[in-house]
Amino acid sequence: MQKKIPQRQCMGCRERKEKRQMLRVVRCTDGEVRLDFSGKLNGRGAYVCPQKECLVKARKSRALERCLETPIPEEVYDRMEKEMEVGSLG
Repeated sequence: MQKKIPQRQCMGCRERKEKRQMLRVVRCTDGEVRLDFSGKLNGRGAYVCPQKECLVKARKSRALERCLETPIPEEVYDRMEKEMEVGSLG
């Protein structure tokens, strides 16, 4: 029997994709918002596809802010953009 692959919804395009292929943003228990590359940080998480269009949509619609119930610092968006350019995922 094959193992089930975890899926998450992108906050930009709203499509469901493999969890490991996406960027995770976490509001930690201390209230700080940061990127989670391990996928194991404690706190509330939201996912975005590693495509610039998805990040632009999520940023414009404030989907991450609504999901995490807190303002997202510009540094987090900038770091996500940089990670997408570098292509550190998958």
